[in-house]
Amino acid sequence: MAYPADLKYTKEHEWIKVEGDTGIIGITDHAQKALGDIVFVELPKPGATLTQGKSLGTVESVKAVSDIYAPASGTVTEVNQELNTAPEKVNADPHGAWMLKVKLSNPGEVKNLLSAADYEKFVAEEDGH
Repeated sequence: MAYPADLKYTKEHEWIKVEGDTGIIGITDHAQKALGDIVFVELPKPGATLTQGKSLGTVESVKAVSDIYAPASGTVTEVNQELNTAPEKVNADPHGAWMLKVKLSNPGEVKNLLSAADYEKFVAEEDGH
């Protein structure tokens, strides 16, 4: 799968799409493949404060529970409620099934994240290719 060029990526396999001062966050295709079938997503409530690089919630799959890390700092404005009853949407469309939206407190932080090309290279190196 090609990684969308309009997203920025973390080395912990999250993505963020910036629209103005809003960041839309999810996990990458690589992450959902590594996790396997996702059965539960635990996310913060609107109003929660996120700090770049810190855990913001978890994804539970049939294999493991994994932390989700904030690609940028900000305040949660919206959570994708569909994932409460259909967490498998993350497996089906990882770059379309967003998890939460945040009002970015420091939009400049996103400049430190990986581009799609850099993320693809990082994943290939991590996988030993």
